[in-house]
Amino acid sequence: MTIGSMTIGIVIVAAGRGERAGSLQDGPKQYRRIGDRPVIAHTLERFLTWRRSGPIVVVIHPDDEALFAAATAGIQGAAAVITTFGGETRQRSVYEGLRALSGTEATHVMIHDAARPFVDHGVLERVAQALDEGQDGVLPAIPVSDTLKRSGSDGLVHETVPRSGLYAAQTPQSFLLSEIRTAHEKAAALRREDFTDDASIAEWAGLPVTLVEGSVDNIKLTVKRDIAMADEKLSQSLSSAALPDVRTGNGYDVHQLEPGDGVTLCGVFIPHDQKLSGHSDADVALHALTDALLATCGAGDIGDHFPPSDMQWRGAPSKIFLDHAAKIVRERGGTIMNADISLIAEAPKIAPHRQAMRETLCEILGISLDRCSVKATTNEKIGFIGRREGIAAIATATVVYRGDAA
Repeated sequence: MTIGSMTIGIVIVAAGRGERAGSLQDGPKQYRRIGDRPVIAHTLERFLTWRRSGPIVVVIHPDDEALFAAATAGIQGAAAVITTFGGETRQRSVYEGLRALSGTEATHVMIHDAARPFVDHGVLERVAQALDEGQDGVLPAIPVSDTLKRSGSDGLVHETVPRSGLYAAQTPQSFLLSEIRTAHEKAAALRREDFTDDASIAEWAGLPVTLVEGSVDNIKLTVKRDIAMADEKLSQSLSSAALPDVRTGNGYDVHQLEPGDGVTLCGVFIPHDQKLSGHSDADVALHALTDALLATCGAGDIGDHFPPSDMQWRGAPSKIFLDHAAKIVRERGGTIMNADISLIAEAPKIAPHRQAMRETLCEILGISLDRCSVKATTNEKIGFIGRREGIAAIATATVVYRGDAA
C-alpha cells in the first residue's frame, strides 16, 4: 500500500533447507505443518492481510516450486505474490529477492524470515512508523533477558557479559530499497558472505539502523522442537476444548467545549468554532479508548498513568496515552482484536472525518482497518451535549489474552 510517496515492498526468505529442524525426509521447515497448515502459509498471510503491504516477493529454492504452490493454494491474494529463486546462502537469497522487488513500485522493503510465522501487525506497524519518520534502517528487537556468559575452548566460563544495551534481533528488517540493495551489491562484489542478517550488512555499509520494539511471540522456528511447540500452540488455540481468554473493556470520557478554532477527535483535528477544554489535547475519544484497553487487564485508568497534576502532559497529544495502553496490553500477553468508539456531539459533523479517524486508530493499535470502528450521534439537543457545552465518547475494546497471561 502507498502512503504518501512510500510503498513498502516485502521480501520473504524461504529458500533454506533447515537442516537443524529435522531430517531431510521431513522436508524444509518452512513447509512443515503447524496448526494443520504449512509454516509459510501462516507467515505469508500475516503480510497479505496487513494494510500497508505493497508487492510481495517470496524467495524459494528451485526444488520447492510445487511445495510452495501447494502451501499457498487457496490463500487470498497469494496469486499476486512474486516468486524468485534463492542462492546457497540466506544473504544471496535476500539479494535475489531485492533484485526481484526492484522491478516494482516499492520504495522501501521489509525483509522477513519465512520461519517466523507469528509476526503480528503491531510489529509491522511499529517498523513502518519508523520508516515514515525517515529512518534509513529499522530493526525490531527485544532486550536480552538471560544472563550471558562467555566461555573459552576449555569449556569453562571466562566472564559474564553485561546485558545492558543488548538486544535480540528479529525480522522484518526494513530499509530504503535502493540503499540496502546497494549494500548487498557491495558485499557480493567483495565476496563477503559472513553477514548473519541484513542489519549487519547495513551497519557495515554505514547505514544507520534504528531499534523498535519487537515481540516475544515473533520467534524463529529453528530446530525440530520449535516446530513441535508451534504446532502445539496453534493446535490448542484451534481446539474447541480450549476456551479463548477474550476480555472486553469499556471507557467513557467527556470534556467541556469553549470558544476556539477546532477539536481533536480520534487524533484528527477538525476545524470548528469551539475547542475542547482539558489538560492534554482533550481528545475524548482516545481517552475513552485508553481506559477501555487498560480495563482488559486491570491496569487502572488513564489518570493513574497520566495524572492531570503532572505538567508534562499539558497539551500533549492523546496518541501517547493510547499507545502506552496498547503497549501494556501487549506486554501482558494480549492481542487487540477490536476497537469501537461512539462520539456524542451536536457539532462538528463527524462523518466526513470518520475514515481518517479509523486509519489513525489502525496505525496506533497496529490492527487492521476492519477492526476499528468510529460512530457518531447527537443528543437530540437534550442536556449539556445538546446545548453544545461538551462532547462525550464511549469506547469498547476487545482483547484476546494468552493462556499464560497475567
